[in-house]
Amino acid sequence: MNAVPAARAPHPTRPTEAPRDLVGIGIGPFNLSLAALAHPLTELDTAFYDQRPAFHWHPGLLIDGATLQVPFLADLVTLADPTSHWTFLNYLKTRGRLFPFYFAEQFHIQRTEYDAYCRWVSENLPGLHFSHQADAIRWNPERALFEVDYTQLDTDGEAEALGRTYTKHVALGVGTEPYVPEPLKPLADAPTVPVIHSADYLTHRDSLLTADHITVIGSGQSGAEIFLDLLRARPAGHEKIHWLARTEAFAPMEYSKLGLEHFTPDYTHYFHQLPEAERDRLVPAQWQLHKGIDADTIAAIHEELYRRTLHGGWPDATLTPGVSVRTAGRVAATKVELHLEHRGQGTRSRLTTDAVILATGYKERPLDELLAGLDPYLRRDSADRPRIDEHFRLVLDKSVQGSVYVQNAERHTHGVGAPDLGLAAWRSATILNTLTGKDPYPQPQRTAFTTFGLTPHENRAPRPGHQAGERGNLIELQQG
Repeated sequence: MNAVPAARAPHPTRPTEAPRDLVGIGIGPFNLSLAALAHPLTELDTAFYDQRPAFHWHPGLLIDGATLQVPFLADLVTLADPTSHWTFLNYLKTRGRLFPFYFAEQFHIQRTEYDAYCRWVSENLPGLHFSHQADAIRWNPERALFEVDYTQLDTDGEAEALGRTYTKHVALGVGTEPYVPEPLKPLADAPTVPVIHSADYLTHRDSLLTADHITVIGSGQSGAEIFLDLLRARPAGHEKIHWLARTEAFAPMEYSKLGLEHFTPDYTHYFHQLPEAERDRLVPAQWQLHKGIDADTIAAIHEELYRRTLHGGWPDATLTPGVSVRTAGRVAATKVELHLEHRGQGTRSRLTTDAVILATGYKERPLDELLAGLDPYLRRDSADRPRIDEHFRLVLDKSVQGSVYVQNAERHTHGVGAPDLGLAAWRSATILNTLTGKDPYPQPQRTAFTTFGLTPHENRAPRPGHQAGERGNLIELQQG
């Protein structure tokens, strides 16, 4: 977390009088889902904090025409409570757009529309506090409560006041951050070098289009969408685009009906019961379930490339998988030189380019500083990662009576569905059922036709009051 600027001393810390039932840190889709489902539970006193001035979902990737890779039913609440006020369909109704959407017959909506829907929820849902940066979380044994320290920010993002609130439970949703490969970090960190992460693509799009030659690195959905957008904007025969990827192919995402059952509560329960070593083996092996390219995007790229051959010749676009960047450096004042290696051929070469776009994905945002006060209570696995129980709680020492819930920070314990929007409402419902000790959102007993394992986990939806094994606490991490 950023330190408070010394130039402007903020007002002193003033703790909130009454402890809350739940404090959420971060307001991305996952914590927004939790807040929306908590809203009708009037017995709960909740508050959610985010350092940003307002909700915005991946603004650098809201490319015209780009769609979600999950159906619109994977909104913030529907798969837990389709009668909720905060459904996507109700958003359309409040905007007078329900009939146009009905006739559009769109099962996968555009990202810009999903962003607009989430902003509608964030602007109308009470209890959300933007421009509030969480600084620390501690367990106060005397009060048997968590202390959450925060800094209130002004319109310029500078510290304005300090605050503290007490809460019985915490839900961490701080999200992910762009991942930049080590060889490219020095260039990406230099403000004058044209090496940017895909998260900032739209911010730099106009200047990127003026570059003589552009290189896109990354074989996932973001890389494909950016390559297609650049291709469509460049003149035929003078595209001058390289698209490089470490994977052995520009592979389609696994989107078969049975393949999608890996994103069900049934599979999540099954995965959580596996030994740690087997979970660690499975996660990277299942990359095509979530890191491949949508088949429609692949088809659109091929169609655009083919269209450019209709009058003879080939487009000046090079698509090369199986390539990694060994090192990179500047050439002259404005160019970048990439040192490449093709693993299959065992060959190396150099590529000089005017701009590089890193569609290299995201990584979990570090929590060590934020959770430093809880470190003595945290229980970790053999790889020093936090242990997380079936109810999405951090496993803490038994002396801690509260819970810290996690969302999108538990891929190592709950599998590839952790960052998937389709499981957001179910996970939020699981958290609220556990937190309240009641059953405000009854869970389905079966969600997949596939039976995962020879000895399936029978209790797929544990009762809220049930504690199996070591007790845990919850933290929620939002999706970016």
